[in-house]
This record gives sequence, C-alpha cells and structure tokens, in this order.
Amino acid sequence: MTTTTDDGAPDADEFAGYDDLPAAATGPADDLRPRHPRFDGDRSELPDRACWALQNLVTRRYVSGDRHPQLWAWVSEYSDALRVRLSELDLRLRIVDELQVAFVEQAGYDSRWGRRILKRETIQTYDAILALHLAKYARAARDEHIMITREEIHELFAGVSNTIDRDLALFDKRIEHAIDKLEELEFLRKNRDDPDTFTVSPVISAVMTASVITDLQRQFEQFISAGDTGDDDQSVDEAGTQVIALDSDEDDEGDDW
Repeated sequence: MTTTTDDGAPDADEFAGYDDLPAAATGPADDLRPRHPRFDGDRSELPDRACWALQNLVTRRYVSGDRHPQLWAWVSEYSDALRVRLSELDLRLRIVDELQVAFVEQAGYDSRWGRRILKRETIQTYDAILALHLAKYARAARDEHIMITREEIHELFAGVSNTIDRDLALFDKRIEHAIDKLEELEFLRKNRDDPDTFTVSPVISAVMTASVITDLQRQFEQFISAGDTGDDDQSVDEAGTQVIALDSDEDDEGDDW
C-alpha cells in the first residue's frame, strides 16, 4: 500500500532506492516460457525455434530472409546460442545482414579426432566460370534483382568458345550443365513463367567473396591461356564450397568429396 504525506503527496522515503532494484529480465518470449519436450528423451536447453534454426543451418545450403523469412528471423534472434552449438561441430556461422543470408562453413585445424561435417562440392570448370560471371554481376548491381536469360548466359562463354571449344554442340551442352549445377546450388532461380529466364540469388554475393572472385578469375585466365577443354573437375576454394551443407551420416566419416 502507498502512504502519503499530509498534503496528499507520496511519501518520498517509501520510494527511496527504487531505481537501484534489479530490472525485470527481458528477452525472447520463448525464453520466458516453460519449455516442452518435442519428443521423448528431449534434453535440449534451447528453445524450439532455436533448435529448428540450427537443424536448417546444417542441412540447407543457406537460410535467407527472402526465401525463408521465419527461419531467418530465428537465426537472427538466437545467433549467439547457435554459434556456440555450431562451434561444438567445428562449424562457423556466417551472417550477412545486408543480404539477409546465413550459412555455415567448416573450421579448419589439425586434429586426428576432428571430422568434417560439411563436404566440399566438386564442380566442373564451366560451372566455376558461370559462377564467376554471376558473382561479378551481383556485386555490380548491389541491391538490384538481377534477371538473366539462357541466351545471355550462353553469350557469357563467347570468349571461351572462340579459343577452346570447336565442337559447338558439346560446348552448348557444357553450358547447359553449368546452368543446371548453379540451379542445384541455388545460385540461379528459374522463372516459373519462363523457364529460359533466371534470377540471380543474392546468396552468391555472400558466398563469393572478393577473395574467391579474385582466385576464380586467376584460374579462369589460366584456363583460357592454357587452352583446356573444360573436362577436368575443379573444386571451388575453401570459402566457396563450405556453404554446401550435405548430410554427413555416410561411411566416409565426413571426408571431402
């Protein structure tokens, strides 16, 4: 009960020290509610949404705000806790806020006991060339959505065909395989109304960093000058491959592909 002075004002002595009292805890609503097990034997200390965000980070190539808005919100909300859990698996959480893209990558260090959770994706030379061109376009366009047609993609390889590929049918087939691969990697998204028109995913700017682009550009120039046929597989470098989060429950114990 509040006491007052003779003139009706609150007694000052009663309120002394109120500012020094501990403030009520604030945070995500899930953290303030009792947690219910999701299944028999569930011992997780994280809220359900954080668990679902973690599961998607290690099984998807990436989580983005435009394609997975709810997952993106959970990743952002529980990023600190997710970093701890991922570190236990030798994984790093990468968040690019300006693009609203999050993905995990493998941390590297020497240990006979460590196991790679993420596996490298081996790609063809033409896949890397197409990824290089698209990454340059995405960086130049910044926030703009990039649309590109199948014909325009083929035109990107004009310089390659003039110096290397003489069999035009085989050359076109390689380009089509590159388009399919980048669709699989979710760097390209096919337009529903026009299968020959694609949107370049913003995730390519998050994955293809400046150092990755520089390295691929160097490899591309060597490829052109050497007159290779493009048959050999090439693995994208460390930063460009670890975004591919593949299941690791196979007998090879997580070795690279």
